[in-house]
Amino acid sequence: VIRHRDVRACYFGVIDKFRLQVSEQSQRKALGKKEIIATLLPSAKEQQQQKEEEEKRIKEHLTESVFFEQTLCQPENRTASSGPSLLTVFLGIVCVAALMLPTLGEMESLVPLYLHLSVNQKLVAAYVLG
Repeated sequence: VIRHRDVRACYFGVIDKFRLQVSEQSQRKALGKKEIIATLLPSAKEQQQQKEEEEKRIKEHLTESVFFEQTLCQPENRTASSGPSLLTVFLGIVCVAALMLPTLGEMESLVPLYLHLSVNQKLVAAYVLG
């Protein structure tokens, strides 16, 4: 008895070979041998399921392609932005300026004392910029 224990759809159509050797129980010499070729085929029920799945995949593919054709043909009403938003650019400039200002404790600076930033403020600016 030969049983195929791992029956999956991916093995349908795979050709297996089995070798039968006939020998006497007391002797190791083979009296004869035969190679048997076996192909795993799906049952009628599985064939029907495969056909239904294939038809479903074809229908899904067709509906997806129709959907993409429809979306590609429709003109866009939005204007395409050509770069970063104005808010992002402004925030970047403010962070760069904050990093260029002197740190608290620097005495030899021409910038007024109220524009001196702490280390933590500069770290936040660097984090936002990064």
